[in-house]
Amino acid sequence: MSQRHTWFEGWRLLAVLTLSLIVLSLWIASMRQFEVEGVRMVIRFTARSSLLLFCLAFSAAALARLWPNAWTRWQRRNRRYLGLSFAVSHAIHAMAIVVFARMDPAGFADATSVASYIFGGIGYAAIIAMSATSFDRTAALIGPRAWRTLHLIGGYYLWFQFMVSFGKRVPAMPLYAAFLIPLLVVMALRMIAMAAHPRGRTAEAS
Repeated sequence: MSQRHTWFEGWRLLAVLTLSLIVLSLWIASMRQFEVEGVRMVIRFTARSSLLLFCLAFSAAALARLWPNAWTRWQRRNRRYLGLSFAVSHAIHAMAIVVFARMDPAGFADATSVASYIFGGIGYAAIIAMSATSFDRTAALIGPRAWRTLHLIGGYYLWFQFMVSFGKRVPAMPLYAAFLIPLLVVMALRMIAMAAHPRGRTAEAS
């Protein structure tokens, strides 16, 4: 593996991605003088960055099994940090939503519903739980079986949430269908990997 990839992994990867997400979010908001539209642009940006990081983490094990190479081994080795970067992206997403709610209560009310509170809340609870158990010590505390169950159910729930969140916008904005493609590809990869390596299904849990 190249020196570049050797350096760009682990906690360095998480730090670089976190800093990049923060800087880009501030820059995007500043394009509209940190007003409501700028905040909404940050919400859209972090929804898409979260989608990308989630797909990278969620497909890592399957890709490493199906096509072992330098990239997929790097991806598999850094799955934890890609997942934590996804959590950072979605934390910024949540903060932008809170700011939007405070700046434009009427617009926020129009853009949300009771269902979004319930299912979005479950999604954030899953992200917090999965992030908290992404460290060796906390993973050991709950045990391998509980860890696999949590990350399996949490991962598939988040996949479903992304499908719903982007899919519900397709009727009004057909181009949003493009965001469903990586989600469908990732799911297909996981199903193919499990079928090709039935004994490795446990490893595909997260």
